[in-house]
Formats: sequence, C-alpha cells, structure tokens
Amino acid sequence: MPRTVKIHPDRKQKVISALERNGFLTQGDLAAHLEIALSTVSNFINSKPIYISKFEEICDALGLDKREITQPLGQGGDTVVFEQFAPPEGFFAYDNAWVGRKELVSTLSEKVRGSCRLLLILGLTGIGKTAIAEKLAVELQDWFQGDWKNRFKRANFDNEVKSTDFAFASVAARWLEEWGEKVPPEDKKPERLLDRLVKHLRDNRVLVLVDSLETLLTRDKENRWGDFVDNCWEKFFNSILSAESCQSRLIITSQDLPVKLKNIASRYPNFWHRQILYGLEESEQLALFETTGLDVSQDSPDKPLLMRMGKAYKGHPLVLRVIIGEVVNEPFYGNVQAYWNDEREKTREKIEEVEKALAEVEQGKILGEKDEWELHKLTREVRDQVNERRLEAAFERLQKQVKDAYILICAASVYRAPVQAEGWLMQLLNLVKRLENQQCSQERQERALEELCNRFLAEESVNHNNKRVLGQHNLVRSVALEHNKKLLQSLKNEVKSA
Repeated sequence: MPRTVKIHPDRKQKVISALERNGFLTQGDLAAHLEIALSTVSNFINSKPIYISKFEEICDALGLDKREITQPLGQGGDTVVFEQFAPPEGFFAYDNAWVGRKELVSTLSEKVRGSCRLLLILGLTGIGKTAIAEKLAVELQDWFQGDWKNRFKRANFDNEVKSTDFAFASVAARWLEEWGEKVPPEDKKPERLLDRLVKHLRDNRVLVLVDSLETLLTRDKENRWGDFVDNCWEKFFNSILSAESCQSRLIITSQDLPVKLKNIASRYPNFWHRQILYGLEESEQLALFETTGLDVSQDSPDKPLLMRMGKAYKGHPLVLRVIIGEVVNEPFYGNVQAYWNDEREKTREKIEEVEKALAEVEQGKILGEKDEWELHKLTREVRDQVNERRLEAAFERLQKQVKDAYILICAASVYRAPVQAEGWLMQLLNLVKRLENQQCSQERQERALEELCNRFLAEESVNHNNKRVLGQHNLVRSVALEHNKKLLQSLKNEVKSA
C-alpha cells in the first residue's frame, strides 16, 4: 500500500510563491498541468497528507525540495518526515492512509498492555484484520521498546505459502535462531522446540503476530472444522494461556473461528479477547476518501457518489481502497464523475442495481433470487484484487471443506435482507432436495449454519422485533448469487443430458 506525506504548515507561503513563480495562476492550472485531481493540489498546499508519488510530482513541477518542505522553517534533514511512524518493511496492510477505528485501537491496545495474552481478530476477507493488527503493533512499539528485531515476531500463513511452512516446528526453530539461540539437531523435535519457544516468550517481552490462522485449520474427530492440522499449535497456545505468568503477547488474525483455540481460551477469560471486525462507518469512509486526496467537502459533487459506493459495499476497506486507487490514477486522475459514469465498466448501473433492490426491501420485497448483483465485478481491479484473489478463494475453500455450508450460502442468497435462521434452512432444504434428491438432516442443517457463522459469511443481528436474524454482507451476497445461479444451471444441464 502507498504511504502519504504532507508539507509542514510553515512552508505554505513558500509553496504559494512557487505557484506564481512557475506561472500557475491557480491551483486548477497546476492540477490540469499534472493531470491530477484539484483536491490533491489543495490538500498539498493546505498541509494535508497525499500519496508520495503525487507529492513528488507537485514538488518537481514547482521546483521545491521534497525533504525541506516537510520540516519546520530553519530545519533541514535527509529524510522525509511522514505524518505517522513508518512501519517495518514487512508491513503490507497498514500505512499512513490509515483512518478510523480509533476507539477500537485504543481499547485493544489497552487490553494487550494489560492481562490479555492472546488477542484474536476475526472477520470477512479484506475487512482490515491484518491492517489493524499491524496498526496495533505500531501503537505498542513503546511496550516492546521499539526493538523490532528481537521483540517483534511474525508468522504470515497466507494462501501462497507452502504447506510445509505451516508446521509449528519450522516457525519455532526460525524464531529461536533469529534470537541467536542455537538449535542443535536433537532440539529440533517439535516437543523440544515447543518448550524452548514457550519459555522464551514467558521470560521475555515479545509481541507476536500470527496472520491468516485459518490456513492452519482442519476437521476434528467429529468432522467439524476448526481443529489444527499440526497439534503443536494447539499445545503452544494452551501453554501460553495456562502459564502462571507470561511477558509476551500474541495477536492473531483469522477469517475462520478456530474452534479448538476458542475452547482452550474460554478457560482463561482474563487472558484472551475475541474481536470481530466490520466495515468502516460513514465518518470513517469520508476520512479515508479525504486522506487519499479526493474531494468530499460539503458542496462537492463527488461526495454523494463516493458515499453511495461506500454504502453499497458497507464500508468494506479493501474494496474502497481499490476504488480509490482506480479513481486517483490513470485514466481518471481523480475525476470521480468520469469513474462513476464509465460506460465500459457500467459502474453507475452496478451500484444502482444494488440500491434498487435494497429500496424494494423497504416495500417488503425481501426475496430477490433474480437479482443481478455485480459488486464483486465492479471494475477490472475489483475483479482482480477483491473477487479473484480473496472472495473466490474463500468460496472455493468453503465448497471444498464444508459442502453443505457452501450450498447454504448459495441458497440463502435469495434473501436481500436479514431473516430468521428458519428462512435460510428452508432454502437449504429445497436446494439439497433438488441437488441430491433427498432430505437434508437436522444435523447437516445445524453444521452448515454453524460453519457459515464461524467463517463470518453469515452476519448475525437482532431485528426490530428483538428476533435474531441472519444476513449476508452485500459483497458476499453478490458472489453467492453468481454461485447459486451456477448450481441451478448445472442442475438444468444434468436434466437435459439425462
């Protein structure tokens, strides 16, 4: 992700003088010359953070020293002063365009500084789990004395790592060696590595970040998902939580609820905390648009369009970042109106299709099995970065691991709004009967429903009648509708070939 930078307020007059000196009578003249958004130039002049690439373009056009204008009058320097702490090189989700979740970060930071040894951050793919984990690490750097080399360790189990890297022993050995501890062959047995790693973490203050824990999970003896492929991970977490004392802290992110870990941790309520993430609030969406240089001032014609997109995606951070990236770069260069009215991608039509369906919900039209939502295919970048890399991977994983849960999410996509669980299960019964020509047992129904909730592909809430209801995030429903249509089409093809 790109980082941001801003001029020091002391340098504003120098920038204005540079505009005049270089023949730019207005800010608009400079924006047109560089083919960038007027709001970006305005933010630059008014000491608001903008992307480094745009910052450098403007400095070059005005003949300004990039380092000098970030610092107070009378001070020089060899490095750019960023608005916030520049995170370690390995940080890929958190950057200086970070906005929102201030209260949550403060609360979680306080817990980690206190008795919470294990913080589990859960939620839908792309919802910001890794970003907030990295943000917490930055906020907690004073807690581990800023010693990123020795007091911060990370294991990132994304989908691209080799399966052999999932083994606890390989991670433990790597960390011990990085701490300068010798690991002779006889100590490379998992049990010995476990003992040594736990001892080090008990006796030393270390912040450990474990990312994408869902890739370490498998079925348990009862055929439920949520156990560890390598039971040394279970022993490791149990040892940390059950220890009489422990100086270190663990922050874990996962798309799936690790049921075995939850069962262990529930025995130590003072030593762990579970946090589910949702999308950005409206005020946070506005802050994100503004921070990245888009014009969301009160009278801006761009503001309502950006907020309509934010509402359609329920503040999904990854999608909004992707949209912003498309808007500020070529060929739009910050022109939100052109992006909205792009005839090739039909951006406006895709958003309006969702708005129309949700408006009909207010009229009592809950069912929408014929809806043609394409939120997951809004533009080329959304298709690539969000749908193909994230959402399709989650759906394929679900289909492979828990087929009934996959059928349920497809079947429940006919609902435009949250309904009681009975509605979802009725749709599951109907679809299973069509697919398998048999009844779906009560046990299968309960497991399918439980699995979707554990993977945060079903959103639980309470309606106006104080009844618990289930719904799908708009983005998830968009994908589920497409998969449901494919299932039904496969049925038709089977009938034709029979």
